[in-house]
Amino acid sequence: MSAPSHRTLALILGALAGMGPFSVDMYLPAFPALAQSLETTPGAVQGTLAVYFLGMAVGQVFYGPVADRFGRRAPLFAGLGLFALASAVCAAAPDIGSLTLARLAQALGGCSGMVIARAVVRDVTDERGAVRLMASLMLVMSIAPIVAPLVGGAMLPVFGWRGIFVVLALYGAAMMLLIALYLPETLPPERRRRDGLVATLGIWWGLLRDARFMGHALAGGFIIGGMFAYIIGSPFVFMELHGVQPGHYGFYFGANAVGIMVVGQVASRLAQKVAPARLLPVVLAVAAVAGLALLLVTATGAFGFRGIVVALFGYVAMIGAVMPLTVALGMGPHGRIAGNASALMGTLQFGIGAAVGAVLGLAQDGTALPMAAVIAACGVAGWAARATLAR
Repeated sequence: MSAPSHRTLALILGALAGMGPFSVDMYLPAFPALAQSLETTPGAVQGTLAVYFLGMAVGQVFYGPVADRFGRRAPLFAGLGLFALASAVCAAAPDIGSLTLARLAQALGGCSGMVIARAVVRDVTDERGAVRLMASLMLVMSIAPIVAPLVGGAMLPVFGWRGIFVVLALYGAAMMLLIALYLPETLPPERRRRDGLVATLGIWWGLLRDARFMGHALAGGFIIGGMFAYIIGSPFVFMELHGVQPGHYGFYFGANAVGIMVVGQVASRLAQKVAPARLLPVVLAVAAVAGLALLLVTATGAFGFRGIVVALFGYVAMIGAVMPLTVALGMGPHGRIAGNASALMGTLQFGIGAAVGAVLGLAQDGTALPMAAVIAACGVAGWAARATLAR
């Protein structure tokens, strides 16, 4: 199998990494209908999202070491197969408990794409090249938040929420076919590691003690955690508090995804002229300021719903630069253990996301303030993590 072009590689890896966002965003417009269909509470439906984040965090612990030991393709096929099967089970779930368990299994399979996509980027690029390829991935991934809620909202009246999970099962099966046809193995046998459990734990311990790695991993993790707060909280804030129709919710979500896309491409071009280590502090500062602005307009009511939408756009758009920059800078020195480094970075990100989901569930008071407060806290924490650990 010949090596794919940059564009083909970006499309495949972007589609892999986009499985997570697609699995989250596509069923957001179905939250009210899902709660009614399964005769459960909005909080229980939000719990299916929080447990998905938990599964993404836990699963990445497994795929990183396995991908460094056995190569990229075999673990990827196993994970995609689990994702497709679990998505089909979600479609047939008779109650909220069954759906929650199936969502956990779906996440445990789907996270393989995110871990291995980052590892493949490190396999085939240097630091600046990684920023460029990661920005291309973000461009592809940005299509998911634009398309997914719109597709979910359009499917809902015709096929119901179960049809959404059928589409996700087909997505997993299609990705297996694409990998088989177009993605060669990027980690040859002579570069694979033969670490046992003790050695793997030692690698992770070394990464946890690496201030440069942890500063970038936590900076990205906290900013992503703020986005998770937006994903979890926005269906309630937009549709229940401000009366946005399920079919229109996707347009707001899509606008933020366009922001991610544009900022990602600007960051990609700037990174070829300016050192990524100089760009990241600026991007993190903008995200922190946007988060604090969101908290201010939410607490005071200034500018109403429009103020919330604008401040959210400012925060979420920065993801387009934060992701490629933190991945490139954090994983740059760790090419020989790219799978482990990618797994730990992803585990931290989705671990923070699961914690955010739990905090929002506990803090829910019928207003938009809990979501805004968590996003502001994540923005400030992301800026502080890089400033204190990775400077």
